[in-house]
Amino acid sequence: MIKKYYKRMLTIRYFEERIKQMYRGGEFFGAIHLYIGQEAIAVGLCSQLSDNDYVFSTHRGHGHYLAKTHDTKGAIAELFGKETGCSHGYGGSMHMFNPLKGFMGGNGIVGGGIPLALGAAFSAQYRGTNEVSVVFFGEGASNQGTFHESLNLAALKKLPLIAVCENNRYAATTPVALSTSDEDITKRADAYGIKSLSVNGNDLTEVIAAAKKAVKHVRSGNGPFLLDCKTYRVEPHCGIIADKRPEDELAQWQKPENDPLNCYQAQHPKELNSATVAALETDVKYEIEEAVEFARASSFPKVENFIKEFAVQ
Repeated sequence: MIKKYYKRMLTIRYFEERIKQMYRGGEFFGAIHLYIGQEAIAVGLCSQLSDNDYVFSTHRGHGHYLAKTHDTKGAIAELFGKETGCSHGYGGSMHMFNPLKGFMGGNGIVGGGIPLALGAAFSAQYRGTNEVSVVFFGEGASNQGTFHESLNLAALKKLPLIAVCENNRYAATTPVALSTSDEDITKRADAYGIKSLSVNGNDLTEVIAAAKKAVKHVRSGNGPFLLDCKTYRVEPHCGIIADKRPEDELAQWQKPENDPLNCYQAQHPKELNSATVAALETDVKYEIEEAVEFARASSFPKVENFIKEFAVQ
């Protein structure tokens, strides 16, 4: 499991680095929100879920998609706008979907996925299944009305919802100190009587342990659970906005001990020795390059098919 989890984080890291390279090379367009530095949260949570469980993502959703579906080809093809993409080329970076794997899409609206995840949680409870609905969001979204309304209703109805705050210290370009009165998001869960944990979001071992507790709690019918995952967004908010964060702050978070991959490798030096890591890196790079060539060779969706599929009856 150790090698598998490390490889999943590595896949997200190399995926995003390759995407950044191609984006800067003009191979595709639009706003690209990279997940580099937050890989442990997506991998840790999704490692405890099945295909029947639901995940609702954000504008920064590539990592969530890969952790839940392991579909590199569908993800890259979607970024290229090709019909072989996970959303058939219609969605792009912020709107990846894969319902068969329980991935219910990203959302360009801050906090927009939270009430949608609430609906899936209600559906699971209404149908009497043991499905779990997980929603990722940032600390900026915790200031939205949708967050509070959804948590209140989830607590009231004891819905199987896991709310995962990726507390990466910035809402776009606004630092947390200027947007959030109290950086401890678990206190907001306390206000609604919801169980919660605050964890180091860059430590995969810690995230997995917290995810296990949350999933067990929710599947047992005990109502919602909130995880406040402390992390940092290493890359700029997106590819079209200049990064103006303090250089010393960036340098601090880019130290090896704060990197999710390095942290996990340091915890498991025997299983993740240099030879093993090198082999995993080779496998992952090959997989991603194969997906890139697949996307490049794929066709763009036909306009007539789009009109036929989405025409109002």
